[in-house]
Amino acid sequence: MENTKTTKPTNTHNQANPNGNLITATNDEHLRGIFHQIRTSKSPAVINFGASWCRVCADILPSFNHLSSKFPKLSFVYADIDECPETTQHIRYTPTFHFYRDGERVDAMFGAGEERLHDRLWLHS
Repeated sequence: MENTKTTKPTNTHNQANPNGNLITATNDEHLRGIFHQIRTSKSPAVINFGASWCRVCADILPSFNHLSSKFPKLSFVYADIDECPETTQHIRYTPTFHFYRDGERVDAMFGAGEERLHDRLWLHS
């Protein structure tokens, strides 16, 4: 039988990720700090809100990580809604992708699809 274990990125805080520039929010405080950095740096960013129990989230996560190396001007963040319950209480669907430019959220994408995600990343990079 095929291994169906969900794999999440292990990169935490602002450590360099050899596979791209993906940061994983480890808790609400960390995610609040990431939001503050996005607002103050005004550099483009995308946040992937997912959950460990969500199969679609697990399926798109490796692509999200891979795409982070193809779009180096974007900051990539993964936030598990169960690990960051206070700051993600507004998220109703997983995965949800929020795109930020100049410190403001400018777009959102619900659900997965590597080609759709690639197109949105290209648009916002």
